[in-house]
Parts: sequence; structure tokens; C-alpha cells
Amino acid sequence: MRDPFEIISQIGVVPVITIDRVGDALPLADALLEGGLPLAEITFRTPAATEAIAKISSERKELLVGAGTILDTKSLEAAVSSGATFGLAPGFDRGIVEAAASVKFPFAPGVLTPTDLTNAVQCGVKLAKFFPAVPAGGPSMLLAISAPYAHTGIRFCPTGGITFETLGDWLTLSNVTAVGGAWIAPAKDIREGNFKAIQERARAAVERAKQFLEKRR
Repeated sequence: MRDPFEIISQIGVVPVITIDRVGDALPLADALLEGGLPLAEITFRTPAATEAIAKISSERKELLVGAGTILDTKSLEAAVSSGATFGLAPGFDRGIVEAAASVKFPFAPGVLTPTDLTNAVQCGVKLAKFFPAVPAGGPSMLLAISAPYAHTGIRFCPTGGITFETLGDWLTLSNVTAVGGAWIAPAKDIREGNFKAIQERARAAVERAKQFLEKRR
């Protein structure tokens, strides 16, 4: 199987999703696929998350589904057992990073400070979530804290406050592999069944990300 983080880097945008009902999992997956966005990060913020990941991973195999908000090893185990192909966290926890590595589960911990980055690099992390990206200071902040670590090859997926209009500010940075965003599939739209709107936003996000990624190649 191809490295999921490589696939994410080719698409450039990751929809960050909070889902309340398992019954919405497949309609959501179909909306993303029809919008040309074959991946999703389902966050462990609701009781429905584990089952939603399992349903998508088993019935929509063409969609790369990952688990977000992995805050402990129990969540990590749930992600792996439910069929998630990658995981992300808002913060850095050495125990989770090492546990993910031990089962060869692609995992991107969150970083916000040089200390976080030092710990991540020491653990062999190659992709980290920069969170919360906009409140933390935006692209200039990421450039500042990551500069001393450029030679390590670590790359980033900024998430938190990024919008359709601002994703290009991040994708112009050579060490940003993709951006995460909740605007593509807001929980309200999922609850209300507005899957057409999600499909349209997914397509627009993919097309906009592609424009910036092509400029870097």
C-alpha cells in the first residue's frame, strides 16, 4: 500500500470532520469522492467516530480515511482496529508516537513550539500537524519555528483556522505538504444532509490546492 502521507501531499488538502451519526458516514464519503477529494480525517470528538471510520474503510475503500484527535493510546488502538490508514493529533505525546511507530501506523503528532519540534525530530517524525495554525501566528510563525529544523526534512500539515481563501498562503511554503480544514464538511452540513454543498466545497478545495502545488513543482 502506498504511503498515505504521500497521497495527502499530492492532494494538498485534508477535510477535518466531526461526525455525530454513523448513518452519515457513507453519504459523506460519497460527497467527498464525487468532489474529487478521496480522503478524510474523522476526529475522535464524538462517540460515532470509531464506527464511522470502520464503515468508510470497509465500504468505501477508494477513500483514504484517517483518524484525528488521537489523544491517548486507547484512541490510537481504536484508529488502527477500525481500519484508519493514518492518524493525527493536536499535540505531541512521545508515548503515542512510539506506539504508532511500533505497529507501523502513519501518525502525525501536533507541534506548536521548538520544544515540540525537537521532541518530534528525536522520535523520527517526518510529518507533523502545526496546530492551531492561524491563532499561533500563521505562516510566518511556522517559518520561524521550523527554520532550525529544515535540514531534518520534517514537513507540516497546518490545521486550525485555515479557510478556502487562505490555504494558498500555506501551500506556497515548501515544507507544507497539505492543509487541514473543517470548512469543507462542517458538522452542521453533515447533520442537515447538505452533502451537495460538501461535494462542491471539496471540488473547489482540490482545484485551488492543485493550483498552488503545481507552482511548486
